[in-house]
Amino acid sequence: MSKLAFDNVSGDLFQLSEEMIESGLRESRKSDRKRMILPIHREQGAKVQRMINFLQPGTYIRPHKHPLDHASESLVIIQGSIRFYTFDEDGSFMTIHNVNSKPLPGVVDIDTQVEHSFIVLEKDTILFECKKGPYDAEADKVFAEWSPEEGSDKVKPWMENNFN
Repeated sequence: MSKLAFDNVSGDLFQLSEEMIESGLRESRKSDRKRMILPIHREQGAKVQRMINFLQPGTYIRPHKHPLDHASESLVIIQGSIRFYTFDEDGSFMTIHNVNSKPLPGVVDIDTQVEHSFIVLEKDTILFECKKGPYDAEADKVFAEWSPEEGSDKVKPWMENNFN
């Protein structure tokens, strides 16, 4: 399995560089998951989780919700575009929005308990993600039972049937 994320950054100041962008995009292109995360919070237990996500078309963001009361999530599209979906509890689409980096960076803010996912529409899409932490892998997400598990043979046909 390929690497899921870069190491957390260090130091008092973070500034996204061209070198980091090139590295993130290169790793996302090589990744089995077609994405790579650069955590810009200094430690995994940070109270605010901030990440740069490097994404390629075909990555599978399994529909999920964040069940914790404090777990709203914000996305800012830095480069490229996504199609963002919200679902009802049965998996029917509630909303569908194309979110682009141009003419202005697109912003999505999703409250807790809302089933959501997105697909990547453009090669080398980059987004900034922010959620309240600390991150707890066991409690952060509840995946939609009606969606296939990541890595399953059912993912590709499910995506073709639902997201095209």
